[in-house]
Amino acid sequence: MKKKMNQWKEKILRKMKRFKEEKQWKQFFKENALFTAFVITCLINAILLRFFTMPTLENYLSFKPIIADVGVIILLGSFSYLFKNKNRFTYLLIVHLILTAICVINSIYYTFYTSFASASMLSLAQFIAPVGDAVVENVLQLKDLVYILGFIAFIFVHIRLKKKGYYRKEDTKKERKKRTLKSLVASACIFIVFTVSLSSLEIGRFVKQWNREYIVMRFGIYLYQLNDVFVSLQPKINSIFGYDQAKKNFESYFESREKVDTTNKYTNIFEGKNVIVIHGESIQDIALNRTFNGQEVTPTLNRLAKEGLFFSNFYSEVSVGTSSDTELTFNTSLMPTKSGTAFVSYFDRTYNAIPKYFSEKGYYTFSMHANNADFWNRRAMHQSLGYDKFYSKETYDVDKENVIGLGLSDKSFYAQSVEKIKKIKEKKGEPFYGLLISLTNHTPFSDVEKYGEFDVDIKETVTKEDGSTEVISHPYMEGTKLGNYFKSLHYADQALGEFLKALDENGLLENTVFILYGDHDARLPKNDYIRLNNYDTKTDTVKEESDPTYKEYTSYNYELDRKVPFIIWTKDKKVHGVVENTMGMIDAMPTLGNMFGFSNPYALGHDIFSIKDKNVVVFPNGNWITNKVYYNSQKGEYMLLKDGEIIEDDYIEQNNDYAEKLLDVSNDMIVFDLLNPKKEEQE
Repeated sequence: MKKKMNQWKEKILRKMKRFKEEKQWKQFFKENALFTAFVITCLINAILLRFFTMPTLENYLSFKPIIADVGVIILLGSFSYLFKNKNRFTYLLIVHLILTAICVINSIYYTFYTSFASASMLSLAQFIAPVGDAVVENVLQLKDLVYILGFIAFIFVHIRLKKKGYYRKEDTKKERKKRTLKSLVASACIFIVFTVSLSSLEIGRFVKQWNREYIVMRFGIYLYQLNDVFVSLQPKINSIFGYDQAKKNFESYFESREKVDTTNKYTNIFEGKNVIVIHGESIQDIALNRTFNGQEVTPTLNRLAKEGLFFSNFYSEVSVGTSSDTELTFNTSLMPTKSGTAFVSYFDRTYNAIPKYFSEKGYYTFSMHANNADFWNRRAMHQSLGYDKFYSKETYDVDKENVIGLGLSDKSFYAQSVEKIKKIKEKKGEPFYGLLISLTNHTPFSDVEKYGEFDVDIKETVTKEDGSTEVISHPYMEGTKLGNYFKSLHYADQALGEFLKALDENGLLENTVFILYGDHDARLPKNDYIRLNNYDTKTDTVKEESDPTYKEYTSYNYELDRKVPFIIWTKDKKVHGVVENTMGMIDAMPTLGNMFGFSNPYALGHDIFSIKDKNVVVFPNGNWITNKVYYNSQKGEYMLLKDGEIIEDDYIEQNNDYAEKLLDVSNDMIVFDLLNPKKEEQE
């Protein structure tokens, strides 16, 4: 065997030497100019995408994704040789258009989600149109269109070749087959070399596909996208054939799970009380307790956080489903699915959800959102979660005068909702549980003229030579997306304050627990945060990094600033204080369940007052955070959250294992409908 391998090696080396000596490469490129242009332009696009989306030294120095991309491009291009000259360009043009579209879509998608697009998102296309303006205004950038230049360059090469008579000579059928075979062999050799260079960890993550940034960094964008198509179809296939294994893993997970005593000072503290929950659109902690010229951005939220129970290290755990993912995680203590979204792809599954548990305790449960009932498939999914009634857009009065951004303004929404809650109390009595989903504070935060007066500049009083004073205004955050976000959130906060006042005036805060959570971060540019922390009033610019007062703002700072508020408040201030232990949206259900007297045995989160500082918050991309560490699975790096923090040798490995198992079992529970008691009979 070894002798045969050496013979093959010698044969390949002789051919390579002859190819070089006889300068056959010149002839090769001359005869395959169109194919070469196709490979080069598609490869440049793939490289540019990685450089623009993941500007790290590790990424710049990595050759693996380049090798993978070349392999895919040659593989797809090789079939062009099966066509005659006049049709070969048409085939390559179509393939090039598809690969260009992949780069453009992923570039735009990464700006908004800090991840790469999935084929499963095709099922969500119907939800993109309503927020199209937000994408164009808040996300689309010049860099997203640079990939079109490669496509244009390829067409230009074709035109030049056509003028030079490149297509006049027609290859025979035998020659076309020979060129196709050679291209396929070249692609196969590239993939063999690439595969040999991979580690078991890289292969494992490629198969699972949930850490997309990591995969693109090591496998390239084209191989990622091909694998993603397969992975996106896999749930449909697995849901038919993989039930037994999923059920076995599910049972093993919960049998081996460490049992935690859930009895604490908050147990049953709110049993029997009414509940009003606010799903706060795009509210981030970064805005709380922030002032401009002495004015608070969020005076209402600041008051609630001070008077109630405020969880200061609370994180949303959304994936591509954004707001719908938060609803899923908050209500069920399950993570978003690896492919698509539960609200769209798996709305017909059985869920152990908060509304169901309250219904079992005699509550009337309802949800309110002044948007289309079918947006994120809420009409169907809210039934699966157990709401008795969903008050959607058709139940509200919406006209041009009371619209801000995507729909009905928060002030009008809350005012109309108070009237609905009054009627619910009159007709259904108490107790009741209601979820209200706000809308105004949604990207692109561009209706600034409707938010009311709130300046995000810096006003400075200066004394003139004659002794008089003058107020000078420095732009600061005016005109920035983050600045507009603060204006939008200030309006949303005012609306919330008016809502609470109206509830109180109508006696709806008596015997009621008020809960608010931010559904996810606002997905705003990192550069705006740098400006927020490093603005120089003298020059109206951002300070240079060499400035001794410059505050470094890294990608880790950006990730950690994505915290959202979680507040539990009552009029009688029965609970108050700050909970600093790290907590995720997945922990909301078990924490609230302990307070209201219900328990979900299959919750993947924890009651924060029972697990305390041992909690691990897992994100859908495999990143995780604890009180001690923030771990970035894409980079395989972590940051200690406190100076002098010490962790055990296996701390990272153990939590990586925990995160992987949690994501797997959560996905299986949804995809295979494992909480459905009748499912096994159907199998």
